[in-house]
Amino acid sequence: MQPQLQVTAQTSQIALEQNRVLRNTYWMLGLTMIPTVIGAIAGMATGGIILKFPIASSLVMIAAVIGLQFAIVANRNSVAGIVLLLLMTAVLGWWLGPLLSFALALKNGPALVGYAAGGTAVVFATMATVATVTRRDFSFMGKFLFVGMIVLLVAMIANMFLQIPALALTVSSLVIVVFSLFLLHDLSRIVTGGETNYVVATTGVYMSLFNIFANLLHLLMAFAGERD
Repeated sequence: MQPQLQVTAQTSQIALEQNRVLRNTYWMLGLTMIPTVIGAIAGMATGGIILKFPIASSLVMIAAVIGLQFAIVANRNSVAGIVLLLLMTAVLGWWLGPLLSFALALKNGPALVGYAAGGTAVVFATMATVATVTRRDFSFMGKFLFVGMIVLLVAMIANMFLQIPALALTVSSLVIVVFSLFLLHDLSRIVTGGETNYVVATTGVYMSLFNIFANLLHLLMAFAGERD
């Protein structure tokens, strides 16, 4: 009986650790909304910088966010990792500011922002439910999703120069699909114990939610935006 009791205790300990990481990830995710909102308000007020130099500012922002993600992973076990995560969310909020300004300038802009937020919440709830209920390991999708993300990033950068509306809409649609699956991938890693650091886990989940929201808002503006 002793070996069985030991296995049971180990299983219970693993389950407690997984629940702790998941709980801390959700708590940290809620905390990231504060600098995101502050950054977005600042971005709406100072977004002219991005609009004046859209290509250069976008490339700098992409490089900055990628650099911050590497820095977060390197400092994931210290307070510095949390600080860097909150800084990244503030920077992304600032980058989101001009898009929100355009959206809110539409007649139905506030409603579109609400729909984008609601749609993002539905995607999050759906993927969290699938990951928690099935407890399947979706880590096999990681390599394919990473390649897809790189392809979409290249397409997005290329379209900064090409300025093809249809390509922009296509990229936004595919970004929503890819990052929805990334969300499932990251949440399943937490639930199955593949990810044990809540700072890294929060970073991945936040990036997925940010991309889903921004691109869903872009599509809603394109297809349902009401201009004066």
